[in-house]
Amino acid sequence: MGGTRGLRRFAPLGAAIVLSLVVFFTPASGVPTAPPGTDKVIHLLVFALLAVTGRWAGLRAGPLLAGLVLYAGVSEVLQSVLPIGRDGDVLDALTDLAGALLGLLAFHLVHRTRRTTTPRTR
Repeated sequence: MGGTRGLRRFAPLGAAIVLSLVVFFTPASGVPTAPPGTDKVIHLLVFALLAVTGRWAGLRAGPLLAGLVLYAGVSEVLQSVLPIGRDGDVLDALTDLAGALLGLLAFHLVHRTRRTTTPRTR
């Protein structure tokens, strides 16, 4: 998988990873204020995006989910120990997991629908 095709498949995942790093590791002073619960929605959506773009890149669901679970835990620990004024939160990690599962389910449903509606060539 090389050239332009590989770039088209992996570029969205790379962009999603960079986005997640910015969102999760921006110092507290740079995080805008938002209504309560907004952070959970963002965690859910970012991990759903990571899951969808990971599957789009061709990663298998099981290893991708394992990597996202690891990333969820490590990111929360890092938020609590890095000097960025952020706190780690178990509920954020659980929300991350829910987002990853939601993204995998969404990808599966879209992929399954595309397979059943796309005419087969013989």
